[in-house]
Amino acid sequence: MTTADQYRANADNCAVMAEAAETEPNKNRFKRMEAAWRALAEEQDWLDGKSTAEGLKAKSK
Repeated sequence: MTTADQYRANADNCAVMAEAAETEPNKNRFKRMEAAWRALAEEQDWLDGKSTAEGLKAKSK
């Protein structure tokens, strides 16, 4: 598993926690964390020399 893939897995976990959150502030916090992990994954893909198309393909999995 690449670093970017791990970041995406973290983002997926945050999405699950956002759905399970009982309060709006917690839900929003997890959604912000999810977005941050996804941004890190995209940045890592770029650093690893992957094209945007490859990054988009990984997102759809």
